[in-house]
Amino acid sequence: MPPSLQPQIPAPSNPLTVYEQCVREGRLKNDDAQQLVNRHLQALYEALLMPPRRGIFSRIFAFKSEPIARSVYIWGAVGRGKSLLMDMFYDTLNLPYKRRVHFHAFMQEVHAAAHTWRKEIEGGKIKIELLAAVAHDIARQSKVLCLDELQVTDVADAMILSKLFTALLEEGVTVVITSNHPPEELYLGGLQREKFMDFVHLIYERMDVLELASPLDYRMLQIRAMQAVYMWPLSEKADEALNEMFARLTHHADIMPMVIEVQGRKLKIPQCYGGIARFHFADLCEQPLGAADYLTIARRFHTVFISDIPKLGAEKRNEARRFVTLIDTLYDHRVKLICTAATPPAELYASGDGTFEFQRTISRLAEMQSRQYLDVPHIP
Repeated sequence: MPPSLQPQIPAPSNPLTVYEQCVREGRLKNDDAQQLVNRHLQALYEALLMPPRRGIFSRIFAFKSEPIARSVYIWGAVGRGKSLLMDMFYDTLNLPYKRRVHFHAFMQEVHAAAHTWRKEIEGGKIKIELLAAVAHDIARQSKVLCLDELQVTDVADAMILSKLFTALLEEGVTVVITSNHPPEELYLGGLQREKFMDFVHLIYERMDVLELASPLDYRMLQIRAMQAVYMWPLSEKADEALNEMFARLTHHADIMPMVIEVQGRKLKIPQCYGGIARFHFADLCEQPLGAADYLTIARRFHTVFISDIPKLGAEKRNEARRFVTLIDTLYDHRVKLICTAATPPAELYASGDGTFEFQRTISRLAEMQSRQYLDVPHIP
């Protein structure tokens, strides 16, 4: 378990007892909606750990019975605790073949594997259905697959999801998915959505669909409780505060990098968890990035941390221009920005080409610290 949620006294390790212990210790607030979903995950946990049935009759009639461990699709608004509950389930599940991964990273791996298999199939070296081969490889390594933050914006993903997940379920993989949207609202307005609807039907037929309907956005409550989301000047104290905020919002979980493909290029996200990403200023504004990169970040992440925003001089006009585009894009999508900077916003870029345009950035940085801005939902 993440350190901040680890019970202080020995206790049986399962989703229900861990959640209840955290509530008793004041680490979590008791939430009926979370409890409802967690009890379902507890039942799944117990089913997965149940010894397999033995005997001739169970083998003969197994095909007539419903799978013991039915997959789960959990949806709800940002900040309700979907990733937290999935992590409690995953971390306490004592099984060897399990995996937790961000959905986007998972689909990148699927496309890479499909490319490799396609060369084998087209070369006549093997005869097998492409996605069945990919699913078989995944199933050999992961009998339980936890996929966080499912959202579908790419037509290439949309066209293969039904066949891919049908094959995974046929291979006996139990899938736990979190998403901000109910299945029927996925890929709205996307190309060839009628074909994608096969995946929606599959979810309802083969998975338990659970809404985490908590009225509270815990992420936003934590952000509001912070003394500041724009911290200056740069200092060890500011670094410590930023680190603590990031750890708190990500529940002290293990943080992984991610690579996102943007117009055929690789965009590295140094640290991310669910809908939260963390960057250094240099990662975003000292690299040859542009509007498409920032748009991808703004759509995918509801909260962005940026450390070490420097005071920019005239010689840094390119970095200042990128920063203007970045802030405009985050602002338009109502991304919550938490950062450390060398100066107040008004002093970040006081002279050089583009200082007039930078006045809008100063205004937006100020507004992004306000309660009114923080209260507006993220726009994917």
